[in-house]
Amino acid sequence: LRAITFDGLEKHVFEDDRKSAGGPYNRHPFDVSSFQGAAVLLVNSNFGCGSSREHAPQALQRWGIQVVIGESFAEIFFGNSGMIGMPCATASSEDVAALMDLAEREPATQFAVDLVAGTCRAGALTVKVSLPPKVLEAFATGAWDTTGMLLDRFDDVRETAKRLPYATTSS
Repeated sequence: LRAITFDGLEKHVFEDDRKSAGGPYNRHPFDVSSFQGAAVLLVNSNFGCGSSREHAPQALQRWGIQVVIGESFAEIFFGNSGMIGMPCATASSEDVAALMDLAEREPATQFAVDLVAGTCRAGALTVKVSLPPKVLEAFATGAWDTTGMLLDRFDDVRETAKRLPYATTSS
């Protein structure tokens, strides 16, 4: 990885897997035209394992993914995804399999995820999804965006910095 920004990472999402898939009958889902433009990524267990930097969720989000639904997530991937506003909701393995099966059989199906209600609706199928309570609260209130919260109250940040003996400010 030679990039110093996140710009253009979407072109490289799952790059190794996509290159090794090859052939018309073994294409990676990100290269299947009927899945292009999907905003929900369905995954199995421990998704994001080995993706301990911010680049993996950044690449997915820049590709267009808005929410990931899976059985479980690697902790660092989960945290980095939340920091950029891309929730990783969990569902049972049976429900994830049912969603995947539906997406493969009927790729035009619209998926609607309601984090607060704890549901993912796809066609006639509705499954339970969940986030840890504090994470759900952060998404429901907008508190996931810590940088935005600081910028919204930057005058308070400056006032606090003035009171700290080790902080220097310049206007």
